[in-house]
Amino acid sequence: MSNPIRVRFAPSPTGPLHIGGVRTALFNYLFAKKNNGVFFLRIEDTDQNRFVPGAEEYIMEALEWLGIAPDETIGKNEKFGPYKQSERKHLYQQYADELINSGNAYYAFDTAEALDLHRKQHEEQGKTFIYNWHNREKLDTSLVISAEESAKRIAAGEDYVIRFKTPVDETLYLKDIIRGEVKFETNLLDDKVLFKSDGMPTYHLANIVDDHLMETSHVIRGEEWLPSMPLHVLLYRAFGWEAPEFAHLPLILKPIGNGKLSKRDGDKLGFPVFPLEWKTAEGVSSGYREKGFFPEAVVNFLALLGWNDGTEQELFSLEELVQKFDLNRVHKAGAKFDPEKNKWFNHQYLVKQNDEDLAKAFAPIVADKGIDSYELAKLEKIVSLIKERANFVSEFWDLSDFFFVAPISYDEKARKNWKEETPTLMQELISVLGEITDFTSLNIETIVKDWMTKNEIGMGKVMQPFRLSLVGALKGPHLFDIVELIGKEETIQRIEKAIDSLK
Repeated sequence: MSNPIRVRFAPSPTGPLHIGGVRTALFNYLFAKKNNGVFFLRIEDTDQNRFVPGAEEYIMEALEWLGIAPDETIGKNEKFGPYKQSERKHLYQQYADELINSGNAYYAFDTAEALDLHRKQHEEQGKTFIYNWHNREKLDTSLVISAEESAKRIAAGEDYVIRFKTPVDETLYLKDIIRGEVKFETNLLDDKVLFKSDGMPTYHLANIVDDHLMETSHVIRGEEWLPSMPLHVLLYRAFGWEAPEFAHLPLILKPIGNGKLSKRDGDKLGFPVFPLEWKTAEGVSSGYREKGFFPEAVVNFLALLGWNDGTEQELFSLEELVQKFDLNRVHKAGAKFDPEKNKWFNHQYLVKQNDEDLAKAFAPIVADKGIDSYELAKLEKIVSLIKERANFVSEFWDLSDFFFVAPISYDEKARKNWKEETPTLMQELISVLGEITDFTSLNIETIVKDWMTKNEIGMGKVMQPFRLSLVGALKGPHLFDIVELIGKEETIQRIEKAIDSLK
């Protein structure tokens, strides 16, 4: 391609960023980086009625956390600034006027009450009211009054909108990178509002003007925008501009049932649908960050929602995704969201983490449990023993509490392993342990197993009661690693306590 690749993510600051929006941002980022292009963020805040304070900052922070920060945005490499539509509103009037002057748009003075009346009349006849070629010359528009009359009414402060004059009797054959050729009949389209008398453009006009002025080469967005594609292409044509290439991404679907993934699905099934936590007066919506997901895991599982590289590979670093990403491999069909698979991805990234980093993340949890004197090196060892069983750092305590505190109860099912002869065997085990000077896992295991072999004691008769004494249940990592870490004195005390408690 001769033109440089420039793609954008253009959210509205109307609340937290949905995970579907995050995937759109990610696919734009991957496409830009794969093609040595630019990924920029534009905030589309023309609808001030829906503006939510803090949403803009939230979007920025989420992309930063995920490692897919834009190359250009508000306050960063503002080559085509401003990057906030509300600060660009002085630009749009001239383009709306240009469409009026070229005959591609017209003024409409219909009041809300008049339009409501038309809708009701159509409904009574079993029809749907569509403002388009069929009736635009029967309504209160500049198509049926003189230019002088229109100017006079506007000067008098009368409310109006500027609508696009959709061509009649035309079939549009448009190319979508993901969906191939898409066909639209212009007679079925309505004449969208492009500009309002308050001086603000609607999404459609602002989006097209901004994409043109910011030299957007490809528009990669969600499938819900596919019905807007014909209008946008017609607007480019009306201005005499070259349209960008379009790619409409498949929906992210509910885990159960049909339809698009929503916040309600997350609330019902207990998983986040936002990258970061979002707080309002009504409550807190959980985020992937606060739930303990690694940003790399979130990026990985989102990339595979609607795309794959044609292999069985599932784990990709961001660099690998950039290298392999291809819009031609994005699926047309929606991708079902799988919360359990997301946990699996996080587990894969957790076990690859450095033990020291995991120990540092675990340390505040340990401190919160009232354990304030533990060496980081020991925490690292504990983490190395339990991380294969965890999906999140937050699960570490339940997997390792016995390293820090002696059991105060014993699993009922496991107690059946405590036989009549068990106390005697445990007393003998205490004697064996008491004689060991090199109290390391391998040495302890060798000596204890030699004692069992020499005395022809079955493995299960000792090992299961031994574990029950130390852990309170038949769970946990290698038993002799536990013994080494809690130490000789604590090991013997726990066995003595079990002998006393499990009579």
